[in-house]
Amino acid sequence: MIVLLIALCIADGVLAQIRYSVPEEADHGTLVGNIAEDLGLDLTKLASRHFQVVPGSRTPHLEVNVENGVLFVNEKIDRERICKQSASCQLNMEVFLENPLELFRVEIEVVDINDNPPSFPETDITVEISESATPGTRFPLESAFDQDVGTNSLRTYDITSNNYFYLDVQTQTDGNKFAELVLEKPLDREQQAAHRYVLTAVDGGQPPRTGTALLVVKVLDSNDNVPVFEQPVYAVTLSENAPAGTLVIQLNATDTDEGLNGEIAYSFSNHISGRVKDIFSIDQRAGRIEVRGEVDFEESSLYQIFVQAKDKGPNAVPAHCKVLVTVTDANDNAPEITFSTVTESVSEKAAPGTVIALLSVTDLDAEENGQMDVEILGEVPFKLKSSFRNYFTIVTDGSLDREKADSYSVTVVARDKGSPSLATSKSIRVQVSDENDNAPAFTKAIYDVYVTENNVPGAYIHAVTALDPDVGQNALISYSILECEIQAMSVKTYVSINEETGYLYALRSFDYEQLKDFTFVAQAKDAGATELSANATVKVIIVDQNDNAPLVLAPMGKNGTAKEPLPRSAEPGYLVTRIVAMDADDGENARLSYSIQRGNENGMFRMDWRTGELRTARRVSAKRDPHQSYDLLIEVRDHGQPPLSSSASVLVVLADGVAEGRGPADRGGAAAKAKESSLDLTVILIIALGSVSFIFLLVMIVLAVRCQKEKKLNIYTCLTSDCCLGRSSCCSRRGRAHQKKLSKSDIMLVQSAVNVTGAGTAQVPVEESGSFGSHHPNQNYCYQEHRQRAQPMWSHSDRVCRPAA
Repeated sequence: MIVLLIALCIADGVLAQIRYSVPEEADHGTLVGNIAEDLGLDLTKLASRHFQVVPGSRTPHLEVNVENGVLFVNEKIDRERICKQSASCQLNMEVFLENPLELFRVEIEVVDINDNPPSFPETDITVEISESATPGTRFPLESAFDQDVGTNSLRTYDITSNNYFYLDVQTQTDGNKFAELVLEKPLDREQQAAHRYVLTAVDGGQPPRTGTALLVVKVLDSNDNVPVFEQPVYAVTLSENAPAGTLVIQLNATDTDEGLNGEIAYSFSNHISGRVKDIFSIDQRAGRIEVRGEVDFEESSLYQIFVQAKDKGPNAVPAHCKVLVTVTDANDNAPEITFSTVTESVSEKAAPGTVIALLSVTDLDAEENGQMDVEILGEVPFKLKSSFRNYFTIVTDGSLDREKADSYSVTVVARDKGSPSLATSKSIRVQVSDENDNAPAFTKAIYDVYVTENNVPGAYIHAVTALDPDVGQNALISYSILECEIQAMSVKTYVSINEETGYLYALRSFDYEQLKDFTFVAQAKDAGATELSANATVKVIIVDQNDNAPLVLAPMGKNGTAKEPLPRSAEPGYLVTRIVAMDADDGENARLSYSIQRGNENGMFRMDWRTGELRTARRVSAKRDPHQSYDLLIEVRDHGQPPLSSSASVLVVLADGVAEGRGPADRGGAAAKAKESSLDLTVILIIALGSVSFIFLLVMIVLAVRCQKEKKLNIYTCLTSDCCLGRSSCCSRRGRAHQKKLSKSDIMLVQSAVNVTGAGTAQVPVEESGSFGSHHPNQNYCYQEHRQRAQPMWSHSDRVCRPAA
């Protein structure tokens, strides 16, 4: 019959205990119990929670079906072979489940059955008794042995019914039975020299089993004094692990007889166990009991030694005593640490108290020698938690950071309280698994990237770098550029980025004269389950190259040659002309110098290399042919590396007359000439404005007639609509209110056809700055904005990347 006993000893909700009993010799497959059902576990979750037996607690005699929790007999259990004569025979195993961790201790008691009969060491037992022995004399008989225990063990002895002897069955302190043959009636060797009886040993099983031996009693001639011990029972103590030869006790028995009848020989009684004979020896003459084998407290803490003293005379009657040897424990067993389960890795986000390992600690010693202190060595974020009896769990004790420590060596030390103390240590390696808890970080918040203009499209220009202290996918960084607009175009038409390396490439050839710098945002993003990112600002600065030669704006002439008159009376320092040039580059690349390359071999002229003013260096020679001109080649050179230059051809023609307004001596004449030129320009403007006004009046009349016919639009609507005005508001005051500074690429030049004097409109004159040297100074123009009305290239707002709409 299988008995189930459940003892719930839950510590912190982790562990429990269940107890079964099973008879020995049960056949293979015999059901012991269902652990899962008896513990109230959900059978459907056993597989997902990895229900299993702790490897160190497995036994070949029992097996557990991990799918349904059934505990059954795997092979026949022989209690006598497993537990020998131990009163209790118990098999232990531990099972556990994960998520969360739950440990259960299963105790299986092996119940003894009466499968072994008592047996005597010898089938014939001979006892010699002197005929002078008096009634009541006791003679210990050799004990029978029964491998069973408990009620199935040896219960009593029986002897064939007779007139001379009876059996007195006694019980030792350890529960073993032995029989003494008690003389009930005096013997007479002459009448009967030997008596034969059947000695029977009976166990307590149901039905009882028996074992028999032939008891032969030989009657000897008389030796009337028997040895006498000083006391019937001796008690001594002996230290565990006492070396061979250690004296246990010195026995002394006396016999008043003389000669051989008084000479005593000591020996062990017949009924002591063979194990006692293996551990102890006795000197037959001196009565010294000494250690001969290994004394192990863990095997037995008490030994009973039965000794008999017998003289050497005829018909000797032995005397008996008992020696009780108590073994004192020595601290000879170090603690043992066994890890039942260990988690391979723990997340760095694991909450404090997360279980990473389950272990048990045992010590075979007793009392203080078996009491232990268990601790974790070193400063690690883990601690021990007592779970159940000698079981402990290692749990996290604080937050983990894989970036600071990716693994820990956790060393558990168990130290007993014996003297001297013994200790054992075991270590496990706990890996800390990475979580995506660190965003990438750029090495710089702002990158200044200098790119020389006229670069090759697709050229590498810089690299941005971001670092992520995580590992694996969590540290795999990809780079990208956030979408925005530069000059109304996507930033991704200007630059690109390698998403793996962060290398930046120019997608177009930059022109410093159109775009001096621009800014965009680079983003680094990791590949974690929850993506983390960081941004950095990249400012691309275009570096000017000397890629524009100087452009000569004035003086201008036909076929590229400008004619300038030179009065023959001009004084030295007379201003012949001024070379006006510009360079689209910047800095040193746009700083110009002027020089005469050809035609000034006689040193007639001098050139101011800074301002470009061409002046006479001396008077014109009176002998010079008036029809002979000076053909000068003027070079304009910038200061770039390498420098670029342009040339202008100036033909200086000699003229008769007095030099006015251009020499240093006559400033008033020049002013008068300028006033006259200004007057001529005013007359021309008045005529032009009158013509434009007349044409505008005719257009207004035609439009008024058309609007009157259609009866849909009034004159005011017609005047203000774009269809009627032909978008002539480019020259209006509203346009001027925008206050835009337009570049050449944003402006179209259209000749004014009308002169508007009404409110809200005004004429915008062209400046005579030389910027548009081909325009006639007496013509009137207005600026008309392109249909796209784009921001000018030089606007600061176009150089800063704006998010795309």
